[in-house]
Amino acid sequence: MKQREQWTSKIGFILAAAGSAIGLGAIWKFPYMAGTNGGSVFVLLFIICTLLIGLPILLAEFVIGRRGQADAVTSLNKLSGGRNWAWVGWMGLASSFIILSFYSVVGGWILSYLARAFTFKLSGMDYGELFNTTIANPWEVLIAQALFMTLTVFIVQSGIRGGIERASRWMMPLLFLSFIILAIRSLTLDGAMEGVRFLFVPDWSYFNGTTFLVALGQAFFSLSVGVTAMMTYASYLSKEEKLGQSAFNVSILNIGISILAGLVIFPAVFALGHSPEAGPGLIFVILPAIFNEIPFGSVFLIIFFILMLFATLTSAIAMLEIVVSTGIRKKHDRRRRASWVFGGLIFLVGIPSALSFGLLSDVQIFGNSIFDFADILTSRIAMPLGALAVSLFVGFILTKEDTAEELQMNPAIHSLWKVIVRYFAPIAIVVIFITWILGM
Repeated sequence: MKQREQWTSKIGFILAAAGSAIGLGAIWKFPYMAGTNGGSVFVLLFIICTLLIGLPILLAEFVIGRRGQADAVTSLNKLSGGRNWAWVGWMGLASSFIILSFYSVVGGWILSYLARAFTFKLSGMDYGELFNTTIANPWEVLIAQALFMTLTVFIVQSGIRGGIERASRWMMPLLFLSFIILAIRSLTLDGAMEGVRFLFVPDWSYFNGTTFLVALGQAFFSLSVGVTAMMTYASYLSKEEKLGQSAFNVSILNIGISILAGLVIFPAVFALGHSPEAGPGLIFVILPAIFNEIPFGSVFLIIFFILMLFATLTSAIAMLEIVVSTGIRKKHDRRRRASWVFGGLIFLVGIPSALSFGLLSDVQIFGNSIFDFADILTSRIAMPLGALAVSLFVGFILTKEDTAEELQMNPAIHSLWKVIVRYFAPIAIVVIFITWILGM
């Protein structure tokens, strides 16, 4: 039986964790969630939720993962001292399964656009019409989704060092550089400042329970907390690494990339006369239009969608790793087979989401498409509940000595963090959740 792998370096772990956190959560979902929830107020609430609730719970997941040195289910079972907390791990696994099932659909859309970019079939088109046509084509979306899952499985089957860490080390810096270039170009378009105001000047009419819960869900979604992804990644971390610093770095990178994505999207949205409420298709409609305004735009468009694919993969491999890590438990020699089996199952579960804009567009679940319902079920319900369970576990089940040994931080800061995860974070999640339900 093989020994459990470890990251080769701290930077490898941070880039992989940041990649899981950033991915489509920051680049695809953040702009369209901000666009449909009032812009600036959503951004403010997202930052608050990330730093005051998301970051402490992210650190809590790191503590559980490294102390348990196993998959989430095993770690929670072992650290609970015989009490039944394994259900939190199983819930996280189920959430990851569902998230990746619809996330892979978006990955497929990116592959479709990348294929068109390579053949220079994106220039000068009606991008709104193109997007609607693409997602309604059943064969195209299913083949593209299958190809995306194949790429994800190919990386995860190679393990932590050979697959996930190696891919993250060069994908994330390239992605960051690309977005800086795009933000500069977007901000220089005529009328771009209207988009900046939308992003940073508050419209307080959007300050309500729904916006708060959406912002909280986005904070959890973009940090990958509440689904045991970070718990799983931290289980491969050596005892020498400082968890507090790593959690802070991941959170700040996540906020930075999210705002950078907003600075790419919204100045261009207003400059080019589009609506910020375009929804999930926002980056597929707006970004090609930006590249039409840039010399050699077709070439840059190819580069961008390659990097978008990288970003999507970094999050997808984290979701699949949760499932595979739990599936193989201590039998690490079964990683390759488990990766393909679980990847295939996730693809099958994702078929209804893939078809929800075409063949199954008339199917509604509580007034939402299958795709949107899967998103709401995970980001607004399962992830906050998972984060709530994690905070209660670390706050009341793990002893102060256990967490102090893992964190190795200033006693006063450790005590403050313990109060946040034991009282503040759970109360905040419950209050926001109840406010959302009452406002429905």
